[in-house]
Amino acid sequence: MFRRIATRQFSSSAANAYKVTVLGAAGGIGQPLSLLLKLNHKVTDLALYDLRLGAGVAADVSHIPTNSTVKGYGPEEDGLAKALTGADVVVIPAGVPRKPGMTRDDLFNTNASIVRDLAKAVADNAPNAAVAVISNPVNSTVPIVAEVLKSKGVYNPKKLFGVTTLDVLRSSRFLSEVAGTDPTQEVVSVVGGHSGITIVPLISQTNHKNLDKETYEALVHRIQFGGDEVVQAKAGAGSATLSMAQAGARFAGAILNGLAGEADVVEPSFVDSPLFKKEGIEFFSSKVTLGTEGVKTVHDLGELTNVETELVNTAKETLVKNIQKGIDFVKANP
Repeated sequence: MFRRIATRQFSSSAANAYKVTVLGAAGGIGQPLSLLLKLNHKVTDLALYDLRLGAGVAADVSHIPTNSTVKGYGPEEDGLAKALTGADVVVIPAGVPRKPGMTRDDLFNTNASIVRDLAKAVADNAPNAAVAVISNPVNSTVPIVAEVLKSKGVYNPKKLFGVTTLDVLRSSRFLSEVAGTDPTQEVVSVVGGHSGITIVPLISQTNHKNLDKETYEALVHRIQFGGDEVVQAKAGAGSATLSMAQAGARFAGAILNGLAGEADVVEPSFVDSPLFKKEGIEFFSSKVTLGTEGVKTVHDLGELTNVETELVNTAKETLVKNIQKGIDFVKANP
């Protein structure tokens, strides 16, 4: 029934009708993310899961008059499996937020278990879905999902993504503030990972190559640790949720655009990458072109300055440890 309705409502083919599932839909990120996904015209079936209030969030956003159905699920009556069955894209913001003084890595012990269990459910019920992981620390949670999917025999490296888009959004905003420009016109490639010094904005590849040293260093630091501003400003009441929801919706939208066969869909993402595998780094964030099968092309980093090369090398040292931490967790806690 769903596919027939979707075909009737859109002039495009049924191939542009997609089911998107949000795991952790009632949280600080999940609620605004669900709202933004309801507004995406490619989302024709929106499934919202959480341990509690999933149905409430679904009822709320279902009143928005866009051409999609919305249904909420909880753990009762096999809700997780139902939410995932038939999903084309699964977005995972589930987990606990950062508090003052916490790094993304401090979240590991709690969020690792949550992500592992959700990954098992994805493997069992939506093995062909594109999976976008928001739950921090992304540098470790993405490898966790990969190991679980491998253990279930359904790992597709082209369809697993760590969402690093918030670093891109912050880079555009913060650079525009320094340069006095329109933030909507600033395009900044951010590579590496999604935590502190693993975040490397490639400012030399923008129109602002000649920032003075002090301005440049302050800008890079702010991009790398911009999340701390929000954690401190919320005074223990949460972390970046609204901006992260926008980032998640933008990246999920890019995945959908790629699945629909649109041309030149390019976003940075933390993926199974060939760039530094010889150095033992299985995952790395760089620009990827998205297509009908997920990742179509992983782009190299392009020309870097000496300073950016040093930043990338520093990021790689930390990424090796972060990635291994996720792999080891699954081995010890299958």
